Amino acid sequence: MNARLLAGAAILLSLGAGAFAHRLDEYLQATIITVEKDRIQASMRLIPGVAVAPVVLASIDANGDGVISEAEQQTYAERVLRDLSITVDGESVRPTLVSEKFPPIEQMKEGLGEIQIEFTVDLPPGEPERRIVFESHHQNERSAYLVNCLVPNDPNIRILTQTRNETQSFYQLDYAQSGGSSRFASWKVWSTVRGWMGAVGFACVFRLGMRHIAEGTDHLLFLLALLLPAPLMVIGSRWAGFAGVRQSLLRILKVVTAFTVGHSITLALAALGFVPVPSRPIEVLIAVSIFVSAAHALRPLFPGREAAIAAFFGLIHGLAFATTLAELGLGRWARVAGILGFNLGIETMQLIVVAAIMPSLVLMSRTSAYQFLRIGGALFAGFASLGWIAERLLGVHTSVDLLVNGVAHRGAWIAVGLFLVSIVCWRYPQNSNWLHRVVLKHRSVFSAGPEAQERNG
Repeated sequence: MNARLLAGAAILLSLGAGAFAHRLDEYLQATIITVEKDRIQASMRLIPGVAVAPVVLASIDANGDGVISEAEQQTYAERVLRDLSITVDGESVRPTLVSEKFPPIEQMKEGLGEIQIEFTVDLPPGEPERRIVFESHHQNERSAYLVNCLVPNDPNIRILTQTRNETQSFYQLDYAQSGGSSRFASWKVWSTVRGWMGAVGFACVFRLGMRHIAEGTDHLLFLLALLLPAPLMVIGSRWAGFAGVRQSLLRILKVVTAFTVGHSITLALAALGFVPVPSRPIEVLIAVSIFVSAAHALRPLFPGREAAIAAFFGLIHGLAFATTLAELGLGRWARVAGILGFNLGIETMQLIVVAAIMPSLVLMSRTSAYQFLRIGGALFAGFASLGWIAERLLGVHTSVDLLVNGVAHRGAWIAVGLFLVSIVCWRYPQNSNWLHRVVLKHRSVFSAGPEAQERNG
């Protein structure tokens, strides 16, 4: 470990010394993070106080022989790492143990010894601006945490913000990375030198558009929630039965086209600098758009006007798309071709997702089982939107990104499974009718008065 890391650890622990010198009932866990080109290095210092040392030692010295063997040291260090939750740009990653060092048991009993654990995390390829989220769940009930980041050695890496919760068990690091670390960096340099978009650059920005919509779970969640009721008719103030194949496909086509037109307009205007892009309000409004589409999927709010709503909120989503394109630093004319390639990438991935889900929507909407898909999907989108609103508007940390990304990473399997289920429900509708009867029975019981409920027993 280099001198800078030792110095950083010493500073971090000295800052916490005043706060923890007289607190003998806590397990201090201090972590120093160093960001490098393709990985992060981390150094942990774990110091059990006198009152908690017996509990900590019992978890380390598994056989209770009063000696911490090398095997026990490694086992405990790996357990600490398993209790860490680390994500890079929303994608879960696993730390790799580099080394561990334990003090004598006598020092730990006196609250003086510190456990040293070094680990690394390999970074997957990403965009120029990156986010690392570090959460520790190791012995939360008796621990106090400190987390900090050293100034990077690499001049191409610039720390943007560090965010912590009150206990510092949650730590978020945002940084910008330029140069060869980004898989789009070579294209960025090329476009700056040439000042125009060639075939190679167009292909890169096309792939960037596809990747952006694939990883932009909030954009897809808005569209999919809006498509959930598209195959249905409206009777009174409720969603009713199947509207017909032609009508369903027409509505889906209208919604997708309207969303495309909406975000294409603002993407072009914002990318060319005609419309300002205030990122935080835009992100909040995107979360609100998901909530609106989820509420509409539960109960019709604007039946027959889904395309208009898709176009309206598409204007807002387009502003968010423009921020990604703006980060590439293109010249004005190069940006014109960039808009075309980026937008084509977005539309291609969007059509792939819609094509994968559309047969299941049309088939299952012809059966009584469809209401479970509609209600379940709407509730999932609604809860996700509320989590994003809390994060983006109030700065409250939630785990909604981990949840939604976990579902999105299994999207292909979910689409295949949903298609198989829809075929079964369509071919054998009698097997799904019992679900419909259960829902109707409970709905009638809860909507009836007390006497009727008692009769229904």
